[in-house]
Amino acid sequence: MEFPLLVLGVSLFVLWLSAQAGVLLRLRFWELAKDVREDYSIIIAAALTLLGLLIGFTFSMATSRYDLRKHCEAEEANAIGTEYLRAGILSPADAAKVRALLKDYIDQRIRFYSAYHGRDGEEISHTLARTAELQNEMWSAVAIAAGSRSDAPMALVLSGMNDVLDTQGYAQAAFWNRIPAEAWVLMGLIAIVCNILLGYGAHGHRSFLLVVLPLTLAIAFALLADIESPERGAIRIHPRNLEGVAKSIHQQ
Repeated sequence: MEFPLLVLGVSLFVLWLSAQAGVLLRLRFWELAKDVREDYSIIIAAALTLLGLLIGFTFSMATSRYDLRKHCEAEEANAIGTEYLRAGILSPADAAKVRALLKDYIDQRIRFYSAYHGRDGEEISHTLARTAELQNEMWSAVAIAAGSRSDAPMALVLSGMNDVLDTQGYAQAAFWNRIPAEAWVLMGLIAIVCNILLGYGAHGHRSFLLVVLPLTLAIAFALLADIESPERGAIRIHPRNLEGVAKSIHQQ
């Protein structure tokens, strides 16, 4: 499901083949009698309704995950920007150190999104490793500064740094949160059954319609895979909030 165009091609071929299989079943065994066509129409309508509901629910799952990834990116940018301001509470030397680390940190987060969209596995691993190092350094810097004071402003600095670390974990978890494979299998099986039923019931000049449903479902599956794939799809999360905060920080 990481390749939406591949999903489009494979889905179209498999579903069209399923419709042709339905035609072959009708020709090889028996034609639908007139007295059972009404019941058959009810069955295929129910199957298509079930498939439509499954696709709709799955689209809802995919879009909610996409919105979650966008939300996590915005929360991460807000946490970094807020902590950069709160670092001014520290002594000048400690503030300069923490702010320098935050500048490097936000650049690494932007590189992570760029590497993820570019499918550069080596760059992603390097960025995550550097991000972990910076997190340890930033926490150590504020923890050492907190050793000499325990007032409310210092608690704000510690709380803000904790938010910076937590939001990165939430963003990473959102990238890993995907639609279950069982949902894809269920949709695929029901789509195949629907196309077999469609081919079985088609006759005469209506046979050209056998490509309409496979094409429609293939496009829907491809769009769903595109939304679901945070790295290979055309619909991606761009770190605009992080870039805005980074620009503001570097200008200061």
